[in-house]
Amino acid sequence: MRYLVEPFIIGALRRGRSVEQFLGPVGSPERPGVRYAEVRVARTSYEVCVHAFEDVGHEGFVDLDVFPPFDQEAEEEDFGRLLGTAEDPQDALVLAEKVTGAVRGRWVNQGVVQDEYSEFVRAGRPSVMSADGWPWPDLRTGS
Repeated sequence: MRYLVEPFIIGALRRGRSVEQFLGPVGSPERPGVRYAEVRVARTSYEVCVHAFEDVGHEGFVDLDVFPPFDQEAEEEDFGRLLGTAEDPQDALVLAEKVTGAVRGRWVNQGVVQDEYSEFVRAGRPSVMSADGWPWPDLRTGS
């Protein structure tokens, strides 16, 4: 089971683990990138971030953690845009879904988003929807 049901999402966050969701392509054909949303634990709250990378991978290279940031001005060790915070994990999920267009049924444990990227690459990097038919969200509109 790749995708987490809601009690497992909340449980992971309460245990201090991040949850992530692959959001698909960003950029242009001339400068392709990919992005994913993350909900992570901060000291007394939960942070909602979006990470964007240059799409430099291939079927044998899917480690998003070593891809260069899409925003070339971002710090190499800390690139991810903080979109908001919430005091409760449920509220953080609602916020993440509102501001990124993420879908409740597509959250995964930390690190599994690379598997999602791998499928994206194997499917030929579809620009409109995932290989299994989910439309990519539009970060500008959150839907």
